[in-house]
Amino acid sequence: MAFIFPSRRVRRTPFSDGVEAAGVRGYTVYNHMLLPTVFHTTEADYRHLKTQVQVWDVACERQVQVKGPDARRLIQYLTPRDLSTLREDRCMYIPVCDQNGGMLNDPVLLDAGPDTYWISIADSDFLFWVQAVAGMGNFDVEVTEPDVSPLAVQGPLADELMSRVFGGAVTGLRFFGCGRFEWEGHEFLIARSGYSKQGGFEIYVNDTALGMPLWDALFAAGEDLQVRAGCPNLIERIEGGLLSYGNDMTRENSPMECGLGRYVSDNQLEHCIGGRALREEREAGSKRMIRPVAIEGMAPPSDRAWPLYADGRQVGRVSSAAYSPDFETTVAIAMVDRSHWDAGTALEVDTQDGMLSGVVQDRFWI
Repeated sequence: MAFIFPSRRVRRTPFSDGVEAAGVRGYTVYNHMLLPTVFHTTEADYRHLKTQVQVWDVACERQVQVKGPDARRLIQYLTPRDLSTLREDRCMYIPVCDQNGGMLNDPVLLDAGPDTYWISIADSDFLFWVQAVAGMGNFDVEVTEPDVSPLAVQGPLADELMSRVFGGAVTGLRFFGCGRFEWEGHEFLIARSGYSKQGGFEIYVNDTALGMPLWDALFAAGEDLQVRAGCPNLIERIEGGLLSYGNDMTRENSPMECGLGRYVSDNQLEHCIGGRALREEREAGSKRMIRPVAIEGMAPPSDRAWPLYADGRQVGRVSSAAYSPDFETTVAIAMVDRSHWDAGTALEVDTQDGMLSGVVQDRFWI
């Protein structure tokens, strides 16, 4: 694949110096920023993530800050999830839809202070959408991108490393719990969250100048833990069913099709963008849905959608796939028609290397 040519349009992050010193071998572009994709090999990074602890530069998870008297009311209008239980010590995963009920983003929402919220976004120009909705609706808010760059600590030893840097209290956070913790006289909002199933934290670094000092402190504290620089791992995220916006779901898909129906609250469907379309789908039932699919053997690298067939007819597509060393099969995320989404259904997968056999699973692997 071609080299990513440096450009001011593709922004470096507060941690890029550390990422480069750690020997990054590949990048992708995410929210107009660099996102590392591999350091050693995908398989070696996978094994280390599952056994040790990694520090991830995920500054590309940009924040859309909504601040002002109408901030919470605006965000509730954007999402079908009921936000009444959102508190300063809890963050929330929220689907955001267009007027047709199609997914625009699947961010994490945080209460960042009085009348101030951070929407930690997936890869899309979501800032413009929020600014447009705020302006058209005459909401009394200011919508900006603040100087906030997440740094993730992921893996089985994440609690140990974080306690050494931020104190033991940080390990008391529940899943999707958050709080403010001090390091070297600076206070950071930290959440127990992250884009892996191995457990960990995301540190919302609210000053670019603090990026490398904190990076270096984490590596110094974790030397005996064999801490490494890492990144979201394709194999591990597919095993865990962690969806990638723009890959596994787009505006063509509703939250229900993406398996996110539990985040669509009936009491909000009359009051949010896309609510009418979501209610109609809920009443009629979805025509397709995200399903885990096991593909025989070692499938080729997946850089395109693979059509799924049954009895000569296309019944879906594979959006992400990778060979899993732990489960000794190619694990995949697919959007499958209702007629063929039941566990145990046999399918044919049309890869660039030819047809392979696949089977719909009852659940993801981890």
